[in-house]
Amino acid sequence: MARGKLITFEGGEGSGKSTQVRLLVEALSRRGLNVEASREPGGTPGAEAIRALLVAGETGRWTPLTEALLHCAARRDHVERRLWPALAAGTWVVCDRFADSTMAYQGYGHQLGRETIERLTAATLNGFGPDLTFILDIDPAVGLERAGRRSCGTSGTDHSEDRYERMILAFHHRLREGYLDIAHREPARCAVIDATLSPERINALILTKVAEIGPLIHLENC
Repeated sequence: MARGKLITFEGGEGSGKSTQVRLLVEALSRRGLNVEASREPGGTPGAEAIRALLVAGETGRWTPLTEALLHCAARRDHVERRLWPALAAGTWVVCDRFADSTMAYQGYGHQLGRETIERLTAATLNGFGPDLTFILDIDPAVGLERAGRRSCGTSGTDHSEDRYERMILAFHHRLREGYLDIAHREPARCAVIDATLSPERINALILTKVAEIGPLIHLENC
């Protein structure tokens, strides 16, 4: 049985990751692939418990290093208990955030630096990583406005999960710069997409790119 693929979505607040995760899972399922969606922090009961500590509460409830360690602890549980077994069974996993988020948010946003996050990631993942990563790029002010409208809506979003949204704008600009630097350093894995395009256009661009890593001929027509 062929190993499954791990596709991750990254981006700042309000970039539309959740929508694109859903659309890609639907497209892959129509193609006949075994596919599931996951998220970080979260994806397993233990990681979801850690998520509750990270995405709610006061913006300064954790120091940057403690925050990074919590993310890595959640990620290790997620990888061991869900991702590795799913991929070994041939299942494709589409994940809303992964290790690049820790680099962007804590490494750049909180200014812990690349070296610190690289050491933590190496200890957590031992070289494991996504097959393909989409970075949905958006001006932070626009993304935060979108996120604010989403929180005020009736889409079922947990309105308490806004801790990162409430951080200062300079933090969000730094994490955007971090994502773009990640993409610059790893162009073979990362694809940057303009998140201000229509969801349909973004999905079309994503499907074209995904077709390059698996047996997905004519996926764009699914």
